[in-house]
Amino acid sequence: MINIYFVFLHGMKIFNSAQIQELDKYTIEHEPISSIDLMERAAKTLTHAITDKWNDRTPIMVFAGPGNNGGDALAVARMLAEQNYQVTVYLFNVNEHLSEDCATNKKRLTENKRIKSFTEVTVNFDPPKLDAGTLVVDGLFGSGLNKPLGGGFASLVKFINSTPAKVVSIDIPSGLMTEDNSYNIHANIIKADLTLTLQQKKLAMLLADNQQYIGELRVLDIRLSHEFIRNTEAHYTILEETDTRPMLRQRSNFAHKGTMGSALLIAGSYGMAGAAVLATRACLRSGAGKVTTHTPKLNYSIMQVSVPEAVMQMDHEETYFSSPVDAEDFDAVGIGPGLGQHENTAMAMIAQIRHTTCPMVLDADALNILANHRAWMQQMPKNIIMTPHPKEFDRMTGSSSNGCYERLIKARDMAERMQAYIILKGHYSALCMPDGHITFNSTGNPGMATAGSGDVLTGIITGLLARGHTHTQACLLGMYLHGLAGDLAAREMGEESLVAGDIIKYMSQAFKRLND
Repeated sequence: MINIYFVFLHGMKIFNSAQIQELDKYTIEHEPISSIDLMERAAKTLTHAITDKWNDRTPIMVFAGPGNNGGDALAVARMLAEQNYQVTVYLFNVNEHLSEDCATNKKRLTENKRIKSFTEVTVNFDPPKLDAGTLVVDGLFGSGLNKPLGGGFASLVKFINSTPAKVVSIDIPSGLMTEDNSYNIHANIIKADLTLTLQQKKLAMLLADNQQYIGELRVLDIRLSHEFIRNTEAHYTILEETDTRPMLRQRSNFAHKGTMGSALLIAGSYGMAGAAVLATRACLRSGAGKVTTHTPKLNYSIMQVSVPEAVMQMDHEETYFSSPVDAEDFDAVGIGPGLGQHENTAMAMIAQIRHTTCPMVLDADALNILANHRAWMQQMPKNIIMTPHPKEFDRMTGSSSNGCYERLIKARDMAERMQAYIILKGHYSALCMPDGHITFNSTGNPGMATAGSGDVLTGIITGLLARGHTHTQACLLGMYLHGLAGDLAAREMGEESLVAGDIIKYMSQAFKRLND
């Protein structure tokens, strides 16, 4: 599957801190440009973003650290002062050692007559008053940070966070590390209102438990080497619209339902017919030629009325899934929405998985059943697709995770070990692939945090598999279309009132957008 990944994914790469440093170095060497001129270019872009949002009546307080992030901040302070902003600058140089570019920008700043207040802190710091009308520019530490802040810097961060001032962070909020913050000291991280990150998002910015520090996020293009970005492999990628368009399959003029794929959904139990309805509708809207839903007898009338386009296959039992079905004639099978966790259902499900040879998607109660019978995880066929939300995933591993990063790494390891596709659902859903790559989805909104949204995703992916998409394509295209349909729905009706059925309603528009 590696080749497929690289054919289709040319979207935004996410580099680790070492690669970010290499990217800067490569740009300096090959553009060529001096490091101080590159810093000047970055500072101009940062300054423009700040002046776009705040006018020159806003008093600005700049806190700069001793490294290159501090150098950026000092250059921004100088440029803001040149545009008639009232700028107060604090440079924290407690070890009396500045990076070369930071020292250069200190000299340029102190020689600038428009700067009215500059303090270099080496021992004692007398905190200024920061009120609600003040803008703090946080340039203490950037993406090179590799351990939690302590001592005076920790105290400074706590002081800034305790004030009502607005905070804009350069590149990344000080104290936040670019990837793993599982064991960071969370009180010692700047809580920014706006983060202006340079060139690319960092992994930490895609994880839910770090959003409290990042605030609004803007990515600023500072023209770092496109050659380096293109040629450097990244373990993480963000899926973008241009990546999905080549995956769409065109219908032949001579197509008929038999050539468009046949999907089987095993879904629903007594009281949970709605999950089966949503998954079935979504599957049909994903282009599958024929969708059959296997569900308990008591759901028959509901299903026939709600989804007349689907074929109904009734279980022997009135209220739950009780025995596996012949999947020989199907191109894809989705199992789990509203299934329930009856012990007979569990036995039927594992038998179904063992005897099914076509691609499969497991979600919801199918995953909860696996969590209750974790030995069965070893029996999963290769390339199975699982779509857990964080709590379902933790139940599958048998332990809660210490934050989003740890959970992501566990999901990546599980996908590699099982040779499976695991979509860890969230605002940036993460597809963990058998080859160890992780791709984040860029569509979706908080309005989609509603019951049934996951059932819709299961239906979409199952439908795409039935249509003939590869596992990789079905997962990537499925989560992108699911989020895009949700975004289109939210645009029309707002996030608060969004329900899962609205996502299905806007699937046609999502497809049209990608086809245009």
